[in-house]
Amino acid sequence: MPSPDGGPPHEVGTLVVGAGQAGLAMSYWLTHHGVEHLVLERRSTLGGAWLDRWDSFHLNTPNFSLSLPGMPYEGPDPDGFIPRDAAVEYVRDYAAQIAAPVRLETDAARIARQDVGGFTVETTQGTWKARNVVLANGAFQQPRIPAAAAKIPRHVRQLHSHDYRNPQQLPAGAVLVVGTGQSGGQITEDLLAAGREVHLAVSMCPEAPRRYRGQDVFHWIMQINLHGPEHGINGFLVDHLPQPAARFQCNPLLSGNDGGHGIHLRGLGRRGVRLHGHLEAIDDDGGLTFSDDLAQRLAMVEAGFGQRLKVMADAYIAAAGITAPEDDEPAPDTWLPAASASRLDLAAENVTTVIWATGYRLDNSLLDMPVLDEWNYPRHSRGVTEVPGLYAVGLPWLTRHYSATLPGVGPDAWFIAEHIAGRQAAGQTSAR
Repeated sequence: MPSPDGGPPHEVGTLVVGAGQAGLAMSYWLTHHGVEHLVLERRSTLGGAWLDRWDSFHLNTPNFSLSLPGMPYEGPDPDGFIPRDAAVEYVRDYAAQIAAPVRLETDAARIARQDVGGFTVETTQGTWKARNVVLANGAFQQPRIPAAAAKIPRHVRQLHSHDYRNPQQLPAGAVLVVGTGQSGGQITEDLLAAGREVHLAVSMCPEAPRRYRGQDVFHWIMQINLHGPEHGINGFLVDHLPQPAARFQCNPLLSGNDGGHGIHLRGLGRRGVRLHGHLEAIDDDGGLTFSDDLAQRLAMVEAGFGQRLKVMADAYIAAAGITAPEDDEPAPDTWLPAASASRLDLAAENVTTVIWATGYRLDNSLLDMPVLDEWNYPRHSRGVTEVPGLYAVGLPWLTRHYSATLPGVGPDAWFIAEHIAGRQAAGQTSAR
């Protein structure tokens, strides 16, 4: 197949699709193993998915977790939380430091197997032939918006959290935020700070304390991921998930803004946010119906930390013999709104904007080969897919809980790079 520019296809040993944190970590380890490669990036500039966050966004993970391969955090504030623009600069600085061979404005559109081995990769800037392809195109690929959104009146502005930047971009009036994952909670706080009236449809993402037993809660998440199996604490390994769908479960409801804090839904309600249950239906006239179970939802959201992460953190602390203070838990908050309306009339409440904080779905439709499961997740073992020479890195729960995070992409990339180098050394990837 010729290149779209009329010339012959370009050839490269290994092609990495995506130059976010996972793709750059992959590049680092491929270079370390002496593997020729090129990294394709669809954007015109580096920065990865951090470029898609809103103006006031801060990383939800502390600075001590800024640890891509070969560039650990060495700054003066390990317990702080950097803002969006600093996260973008961090990615760009890393790419420059490791001299990653990145080609910008090159969007991969189709990846197909060649009969003689290897792959053909069609892009907006020509066609490549590669002996190996690594998918590093991220976990935040396609914003998920429910089909019922089509029934929202046309005069009401709708946008996904992916496209939210600041309250000033929204028309005057109240805002309905649908979903209480990290994005939904943080955007609600952003709107509150601007004096906006907010309605919030509550999902089942768990709350968590920002600090637990003397450390930021992400400290324990990292330690369990890194060292838990040494002590028999395996709950953060992908093989111990109750079902494959759990790979897409919510992260704890935390924020890195204002020095870092947990977001508590009852606290938002005390500050004036109108809490609702799950969005069940939308009428043709713009009336919204919510589940009549807000009290039960809040209780389940608040119990989530104690049912899983707290149990694993306590078990890890005990098994590893770590001296950590006992947790001084505050008294439970029992606040509830005087009445939780199960129906919302957008016009009557002057709701002029709906923000869908409803997450993302994977989109690997560029793969022209049967390698995806029902969630569009490549079938694989430790990032090595069923198709020889095709790999994946940076996906949620690729091998463990934090595989898609800054400190988690490096170990998975190292294993994949070693696998590619081994195939190369064995002569299994020679182009024909």
